[in-house]
Amino acid sequence: MSNSAVGDRLSTIKHVVLVLSGKGGVGKSSCTVQLALSLAHQGHKVGVLDIDLCGPSIPHMLGLSGRSIHQASAGWVPVFADPTKQLGCMSIGFLLPSKDSSVVWRGPKKNAMIKQFLSDVYWGALDYLLIDTPPGTSDEHLAAVEYLQEWNPDGAVIVTTPQAVALSDVKKEISFCRKVGLPVLGLIENMSGFVCPHCAECTNVFSTGGGEGLAKHMDVAFLGRAPIDPSLVMLLEQDDKTVVPSLGADGKEVRTASIVETYQHCELSKIFGRIAKELDAMLEDKT
Repeated sequence: MSNSAVGDRLSTIKHVVLVLSGKGGVGKSSCTVQLALSLAHQGHKVGVLDIDLCGPSIPHMLGLSGRSIHQASAGWVPVFADPTKQLGCMSIGFLLPSKDSSVVWRGPKKNAMIKQFLSDVYWGALDYLLIDTPPGTSDEHLAAVEYLQEWNPDGAVIVTTPQAVALSDVKKEISFCRKVGLPVLGLIENMSGFVCPHCAECTNVFSTGGGEGLAKHMDVAFLGRAPIDPSLVMLLEQDDKTVVPSLGADGKEVRTASIVETYQHCELSKIFGRIAKELDAMLEDKT
């Protein structure tokens, strides 16, 4: 299918944002999910496209493991994470026989799968399509940028941790974006400290401030820092995403209609809610 077909499929999507990281293990996918949940809670219709083909973690994080996609006359229908269909997801995880199945593909087959995701998924009208990418600067990144070129994606949000080794890789990621003409919308410093579940005090386990300093050095916007929050970890790990993880002494179970609402009980929802609003304002100013 031609690039123009990709453009036609994405013509009903207002904003396309890629989420990148220089290295693995920095929480890129969890940041993608939290941005999506925050944007959906703020009234936006959001889609999450998981093109991390060898490590598709988005379905599990959204509580969609074991679900399958359906083929309609208009194309593949995304899997929705809430009853109102405010937040949809597409991932190769929905096409695998089991969550333990591995994807052992060479570059050309990966690129063809990404192109099929971009051209065949019927998202309908979306305010945001967030594309969760694998770490680094691989074939998948080049394929996504190439296929999206005609549609002119808004840019990339880059995720890092405060450590020097992660920051070094982020410099390469920013350089990659600039070489391929993909605007860098901003940088998030993830795992910037640890929030105690008992006293809510934040301890700088991995140091802090490195991401903000790098953002200033590389002349990109700093979107904020997010600590490790045990309540988020519990939410993303549990099977039933409508149950609010209880860290209190009462142990009372609280249920919500969907993960979009459950996430609002996590402390990190305040941080990512602000980041989502800042990102939305930034992109609205561009249009």
